[in-house]
Amino acid sequence: MSVTTLELPLLDDFHVHLRQDALMRAVTPHVLKGGVKTAYVMPNLKPPVTTTERALAYKADLEKLAPGVEFLMTLYLVPELTPEEIKKAAKAGIKGVKSYPRGVTTNSDSGIESYTAYYKVFEAMQEVDMVLNLHGEIPSDPENDVCVMNAEEKFLKHLKQLHEDFPKLRIVLEHATTKAAVDMVKSLGPTVACSITVHHLSLIVDDWAGQCHHFCKPVAKYPHDRDALRAVVKEAHPKFFLGTDSAPHPRHTKESSTSVAGVYTTPLVLPYLATILESFDALSSLRAFACENGRRFYKLEAGSRNAHSVTLVRQEYSVPAEYEFFDDDGNARSVVPFMAGKRLPWSLKESL
Repeated sequence: MSVTTLELPLLDDFHVHLRQDALMRAVTPHVLKGGVKTAYVMPNLKPPVTTTERALAYKADLEKLAPGVEFLMTLYLVPELTPEEIKKAAKAGIKGVKSYPRGVTTNSDSGIESYTAYYKVFEAMQEVDMVLNLHGEIPSDPENDVCVMNAEEKFLKHLKQLHEDFPKLRIVLEHATTKAAVDMVKSLGPTVACSITVHHLSLIVDDWAGQCHHFCKPVAKYPHDRDALRAVVKEAHPKFFLGTDSAPHPRHTKESSTSVAGVYTTPLVLPYLATILESFDALSSLRAFACENGRRFYKLEAGSRNAHSVTLVRQEYSVPAEYEFFDDDGNARSVVPFMAGKRLPWSLKESL
């Protein structure tokens, strides 16, 4: 007999993009509506969030838009970031620092080119127990046979080296897409963990090639890679947890000659997860993956979340074709969600 209801704590999303200005105002209220209570916010704005003051101001803006959400803030790793700023940020409650290799994804022009230049910063992070969040790809390099399909696997040696050099530094390999990444994270010590998105549990390369609304960075890979992600979620492995990498973009920037990278899942995170996990018989692992493993790694007390639970019911729900908003110039725009127009077998019992 199939399960017809699921009651869970509100979820933790340890990787989400909430943008700025009009788009921020449009998408931030969707966080709680998707069944998420804790949002770990990425710093790749224009300009990037590189100081404690900027992170706290950004947090205040988000809290005004979604007062029921616990926002956890991050800084962007840039040459100007100092050990002193790290210590200041840690005292202010900033949880992590995000590293983007230069040019590999949205707003990564300020990204890094070498990790060794930041070793003093990493030493300070290790000292204050701040998390290093790694976008795990190297830039494409045709002369050396590097492209979007192997950029993650080519990056993994850097993860291993960082862990060897800073064994007490908590490191998260973000949005893993390959079996090689899963195997590497499993092989390293307890201070290394990994986030997995909703869409990478569903998509393979065939699903984004020619489909702009499935195009993201890192791109979805081969069927055996998706199988590895699914297997580690199904076993409820404690090192792996939800980080949606939900990344909204106005529709016209996705449906263009050069599509921007990002899949938008925020409004329906929990129904998506239930639908996808059930498809590979992993519904029983949803709680560990989305409510427990990440909190444990980030050292967040269970009691610090909102006491409210959320109930999923087996009731069909049609994913909206788009979410409309007006941009900062007053133009009518929209964001297209993942699986737009499709019907999900699960929905939230009450609107949050």
